[in-house]
Amino acid sequence: MSGAVIHGDDDLHQRAAKHAALGEPSRLAIVDELAASDRSPSELSRRLDIPGNLLAHHLDVLGDAGLIERFTSSGDGRRKYVRLVPDALPVTCVPAGRLAPVLFVCTHNSARSQLAAALWRRWATTPADSAGTHPAERVHPGAVAAAQRHDLDLSGATPVLVAVDDLEPALDRLIITVCDQAHEELSPATDWLHWSIADPVRTASDSAFDDVVDQIEDRIRRLIATGSLPQHQPSQEIT
Repeated sequence: MSGAVIHGDDDLHQRAAKHAALGEPSRLAIVDELAASDRSPSELSRRLDIPGNLLAHHLDVLGDAGLIERFTSSGDGRRKYVRLVPDALPVTCVPAGRLAPVLFVCTHNSARSQLAAALWRRWATTPADSAGTHPAERVHPGAVAAAQRHDLDLSGATPVLVAVDDLEPALDRLIITVCDQAHEELSPATDWLHWSIADPVRTASDSAFDDVVDQIEDRIRRLIATGSLPQHQPSQEIT
């Protein structure tokens, strides 16, 4: 009787498939990396020293197990990214690290990075700022309205240009890009994180802005809960 129950337990089989996929060290390392940041396959290959053809196999296995998903960049349509499926793993499965003050960067600094900084200040004990590679004239009204709905403070927020000095590793600050275009434009250092968040301004609907808040809040809470950060390394460009 118990065997029949196990045979019909889809959730049990799904969890078994995930554990089987994670039983290989390289695949576990990939998931550890993606716990903190979305990465392109080329970034994963360089960071983890896994040849491209072998990485593709590991990503196929992780994808079939429902652990990761691959998607096209919203900045450069020729570029692909990989991310961990939300809630695919309990937070106890990701590695611990340290948290630092944060600078969130997007293209216009009018929505995603502003909301991310406000959310960070809600949940974290370290400071957060935001900036843009091509800042808009003002914070988008949809972001202001979403902030009000979620009890966030964007009063006095103004888009600013990200400066070269802001990105210096000597500042010991965590850089998180929250849009593909900014990530690709800035040639990120190895210790930056990237969260690929769709631009809500494209539709400007309440639901789009609310989705951004929910996605970023989930990322921040998981990062804070686990301290899941890449080991600090001397900064170098990723091309």
